[in-house]
Amino acid sequence: MPSLKDLKTRINSVKSTQKITSAMKMVAAAKLRRAQESAEKGRPYTDRMQQIINSLAMKADPSAAPALLVGNGNDKTHLLVIMSADRGLCGGFNGSITRQTRTEVARLQGEGKTVKLLMVGRKSADALRRELGDLYLDSLEGIQGTAVSYADAASIGETIRTGFENGDFDVVTVIFNKFKSAISQEVTLKRLIPAEVDADAEEDTGLGVSYEYEPEEDELLAVVLPRNISTQIYSALLESSAAELAARMTAMDNATRNAGELIDRLTLVYNRTRQATITKELIEIISGAEAV
Repeated sequence: MPSLKDLKTRINSVKSTQKITSAMKMVAAAKLRRAQESAEKGRPYTDRMQQIINSLAMKADPSAAPALLVGNGNDKTHLLVIMSADRGLCGGFNGSITRQTRTEVARLQGEGKTVKLLMVGRKSADALRRELGDLYLDSLEGIQGTAVSYADAASIGETIRTGFENGDFDVVTVIFNKFKSAISQEVTLKRLIPAEVDADAEEDTGLGVSYEYEPEEDELLAVVLPRNISTQIYSALLESSAAELAARMTAMDNATRNAGELIDRLTLVYNRTRQATITKELIEIISGAEAV
């Protein structure tokens, strides 16, 4: 049985940990509101951009359409853009991305495809480096945070477009956690190249109306498609940042409550041990007095 001093030391240690987790929870909660607002405000713009791509794609000549829209005719080499966090202590946020990446890489390699990885965020990059490090195209850090920059998304988009134009890969897919609520995040796979085109979306959104474009659709697509890639990446970064903060807030809340329960149990053991020690001393004093 541990001594009273050991129990007291452990109780104080858990209390210190509880203060840290409680502070981290409040910090994450304060940052979450701004990140959530940014992610939710970015969704209408991203959705409208996708609707414009759908509308232009349905009217463009497939034989002359840009490669960013229809692809280069091959699907042998796939680039996966993996978005995780730079820090831990956020529950299963990074683990879910890491597992999904393993699953997707295994699926593509099982189909005979060549896979390359562009890692955005340190945690999944470190977790996968030993088994998939030879597939890394690059590993980026410090991009996600409270204030996600569009310039970083545009830089990643430029890297992707340059690699695609050079023939380094044929298909590009981004994997990220989409923010659903403070306690829920959804691992999402979104194809960037070739662009996702939903023929049924026009009718649902009212974009099935006949429009006359000036300049022509092909010229518009040549301008809109590169911007669409940067926009989709920026949206994914915003969603991932909000999901990370939500996961950290939830994880730190659970850790704080678990620390409180552990403190209660340790305090109970401490009181019982102290009472047993006092009782033992009293028995020794009474026994000594009777012996005299």
